[in-house]
Amino acid sequence: MNQDQPLAGRVALVAGATRGAGRAIAVELARAGAYVYATGRSSRVHGPSEIGRPETIEETGDLIRAAGGSGEGARVDHLEPDQVAALVQRVEQERGRLDVLVNDAFGGDRYAQWDKPLWEHDLAGGLRMLRMGLDTHVITCRFALPLLLRDDGGVLIEMTDGTSEFNANYRAGVGFYYDFVKAGVDRIIRNLTAELAGHPVTALGVTPGWLRSEAMLEGFGVTEQTWRDACRETPGFAISESPSYVARGLAALAADPGTTRFAGRVLTARQLADEYGVTDVDGSRPDCWGYIAKYGIEEQSGRDVEAFR
Repeated sequence: MNQDQPLAGRVALVAGATRGAGRAIAVELARAGAYVYATGRSSRVHGPSEIGRPETIEETGDLIRAAGGSGEGARVDHLEPDQVAALVQRVEQERGRLDVLVNDAFGGDRYAQWDKPLWEHDLAGGLRMLRMGLDTHVITCRFALPLLLRDDGGVLIEMTDGTSEFNANYRAGVGFYYDFVKAGVDRIIRNLTAELAGHPVTALGVTPGWLRSEAMLEGFGVTEQTWRDACRETPGFAISESPSYVARGLAALAADPGTTRFAGRVLTARQLADEYGVTDVDGSRPDCWGYIAKYGIEEQSGRDVEAFR
């Protein structure tokens, strides 16, 4: 195995790779040697998705190649079964295999009404959030698993927000639908683990911590280079992490021949960092969910935060 490219000869599909963690994951998998199909809806050719942000899936393809990797950005709506089926058929025809599937599609938080109970929350927006956060994952699994199960099998990684322990309880302050989506992803992982028993595919989950996505940085009025400036007003932001952090850990996980030991689990970015010796871009190893477990998700004073980096 090439130590610099442990995924050489492998094929990966990252669903929901236009921005944030999905984009970084696509780049890091390609950097590790995989041929990556990165998908999303926002396109420089066809225009933005309903999320309305400037990032495009073609840009992700450009970043893959700029990192010295191979792959492409493809416009696919993972709520459309015909589009997903056509994508998987294309992967099979062009590459003959699929080794890594990462389900990161969401974007439904734009519909979240954080302070409203179910009976006051906009119904259409809430149902759209469920479709974007759960149906996309189920549809993609349905069509990709037969190819993933062929030959030597592979790994199916569900991206989520929160550990299984955290999401087992009601999540205050995010609304019924967002809570339902993240708890539902955990259930997808458990159900697939049961159904894949005896098959050569491992299903598991991965959660980043407080992610410095493009939208998050924009909201705080900072860049990835100046993000610590936001800690002056929000000291708790010091526990945040770049998208590259979870992406580096996930790429190492995808290259691990022993992923079956993680079947059914949700691993945090810090757990991946500890397991595989990776760091964030600044050399730190943020442990956002460890911090939350100790101090609670509302803690924003920044106390003791350096002990969790």
